[in-house]
Amino acid sequence: MSVCLDAWAVLRWLEGAEPAASRVESALLERPVMSWINAGEVYYVVHRAAGAERAGLVLRDLRARAALDGASPARIVEAATIKALHPMALGDAFAVATAIAHGAVLLTGDPEILDRERLCPTEDLR
Repeated sequence: MSVCLDAWAVLRWLEGAEPAASRVESALLERPVMSWINAGEVYYVVHRAAGAERAGLVLRDLRARAALDGASPARIVEAATIKALHPMALGDAFAVATAIAHGAVLLTGDPEILDRERLCPTEDLR
């Protein structure tokens, strides 16, 4: 089964926080899927912390190593439906919707996803 990354997983990878960092690095060898919405979350967090140049480099690396999934109208409605029915951030709903659409296991440590009803297969990276 393929894997899907969310922003939480990628941010822990960038920080070198284990056990998430090693698992994400391994996943990146197999070109995981990731929503562009979640890639945007990574970009803004890195931009705030380290500036636009570093954020651009991170995004370029993600584009090369992951299959970034666009926010099609169908995916937007699916994510919005997930958010309407479950208390989670819209970015998290996009991660879940992307994993579902690709039949992938969502790699995350985000409690908004893991500490609720599981909507898709997940792997806890905490």
